[in-house]
Amino acid sequence: MVAPDTLDFWNMDLQWFAAEDEGRTEEPSEYKIRKAREEGRVAKSQELIAALVLLLPALTLVFLAPSMLRTCMEMIRFFFERSIELDPTKDPIVFQAFISYFSRLALPLVSVAVVAALFSNIVQVGFLFTTKPLVPNFSKIVPRFGKYFQRTLFSMEGLFNFVKSIFKMVIVGVVAYLLIRSKIEVLTNLQTATLWKGITTVSTLAAQMLIICALLMLALSIPDYLFQRFQYMESLKMTKQEVKEERKMYEGDPLIKSRLRQRMRELLSRNMAANVPKADVVITNPTHFAVALEWNQGAMPAPMVTAKGMDEVALRIRRIAEENNVPVVENRPLARALYAETEIGDIIPDKYFQAIAAVLAHVYKMNGDRQKKTAFGA
Repeated sequence: MVAPDTLDFWNMDLQWFAAEDEGRTEEPSEYKIRKAREEGRVAKSQELIAALVLLLPALTLVFLAPSMLRTCMEMIRFFFERSIELDPTKDPIVFQAFISYFSRLALPLVSVAVVAALFSNIVQVGFLFTTKPLVPNFSKIVPRFGKYFQRTLFSMEGLFNFVKSIFKMVIVGVVAYLLIRSKIEVLTNLQTATLWKGITTVSTLAAQMLIICALLMLALSIPDYLFQRFQYMESLKMTKQEVKEERKMYEGDPLIKSRLRQRMRELLSRNMAANVPKADVVITNPTHFAVALEWNQGAMPAPMVTAKGMDEVALRIRRIAEENNVPVVENRPLARALYAETEIGDIIPDKYFQAIAAVLAHVYKMNGDRQKKTAFGA
C-alpha cells in the first residue's frame, strides 16, 4: 500500500477515499493522526460552519435593522441632495462617503460572519494554523475519475451527502411553506397596504425564515460532524506494513535491537572474570547453577544479571566470587529460575523483586551496608 504523500501523478490523494482501499485495516496511530493534523487534514463539518455563518449574521441583522435602516435613509438623502452638485469622477467626497456608509452597513455583518467562521472551526479542530493545504499538489490535477465517481456517487459517503442535500432542500421548502402559509392573508393584503408595511412584513418573514433554517441546519451539523469524524478516521487507517514501518521508526528495527542485545551479552560473557568481582551477590544451586547480580542504584532500575553459568562455568563464577569476597548465597529455586528466565545484561523480572530484595537485604546486613538496603527496600 502506498502512503498518501507518495501517490503518483495519476492518483487522487487518499483523503478523497475512505478505508475501502484494500489492505488498510489497522487503526491509525497517534503519529499518523498528528502528522495529518499538521498537514491540515482534520475532521470537521462544513454544515456547522455554514449554519453559524448564516445564524449569527441573521441575528445581527435583526438586532441592528433599525440602525441600518436609518443609515440607508441617511445615505440616500446624502446622495440625492448632492446629485446635481457633485461630480463622482472629480469630487473625492463622493467615494469617501460611499466607503463610509458601506463600512457602517457591511462591517458589522462581515465581522460577525468572520467570527462565526473562526469559532466554528476552533470548536471542531482547536487552534490550528498551517500553510500546507495551500501548497500545490499536482497529483490532484488529473484524478482517476472512475474511482472519484465511485466514491462520490456509489459509496456510503456519497449516499450520506445526497440524503443530506435532499434534507436541506426539504428543510428550506417546508419552513418557507409553513411561514408563507401562516402569513398568506397578510401577504395578499399587501397590495392595498403602504410601502412601509410591505417592507416590514416581507423583511420580518425573511428574517424568521433565515433564523429557523439556520437553527435546523445547526441541528443537522451534529450527525454530519459525527459522520465526518468517522470518515476521517477511516481515511487514516493503515496497512500492516505501515504499522511495522512506523514501529521501526519509533522503537528501532527489532533485528538491530536483537543484535545489539546479543552483542552486549557476548561482551558480558567474555568479561565474566571482570564482571563477577563487581557483583553484589552470586546466587547458586549450589554447584549446578550460578547467577551473579549487580545493582547500581543510580544507574539501574533493579538488579542486573552480569554473569551466569552451569556446571563448570558455575563453579568458575563461584570461585571468582569467593576470591574477591563477593557474597555467595545458596537458593536453589531462585538460582534455577534466574538462569532459565534471564540472559546476561537483563534486568531481573518483576516477579523476583521480593525474593532478591530479601537476599540483598541479608547480604547488606552482613556487610553492614545499611544505606543500600534502605534504598532498595524503598
